[in-house]
Amino acid sequence: MKAVIQRVSEAEVKVENKVVGAITHGLLLLIGIDEEDEEADALWLVQKILNLRIFSDPEGKMNLSVQDLEGEILCISQFTLIADYKKGNRPSFIKAAKPEKAITLFEFFKTEIAKTALKMESGIFGADMQVSLVNDGPVTIVMDSKTKQ
Repeated sequence: MKAVIQRVSEAEVKVENKVVGAITHGLLLLIGIDEEDEEADALWLVQKILNLRIFSDPEGKMNLSVQDLEGEILCISQFTLIADYKKGNRPSFIKAAKPEKAITLFEFFKTEIAKTALKMESGIFGADMQVSLVNDGPVTIVMDSKTKQ
């Protein structure tokens, strides 16, 4: 699994011009699911994300996690993170998990986050979504469960 993690002061996702998820201070997560991903990949990402210290402490140092702040999380499924662009100029998405598997893993990922006391919102899997955000910092981090980076 791949995740693009953005520290935000606000973010929202719309489907057909209707807001289906919105948060204030917290994390916007774009999640890509590979055909080889399993629950262990989701668990690794959830733990890294929840404990990632990218929020400022009282001294201005990035020393706090989203849990420390009791922040909010907006999860968006984004298969394009699994793009293969080595050949030519048109990306291939053949390595992205098929919807049946991707939906199951994405729901598992969200369920694990929901086990915390944090507010968690989500887009709609497979929908044409419009995501807007105010990146705070900006702070953006990319994680990959396969390389553990």
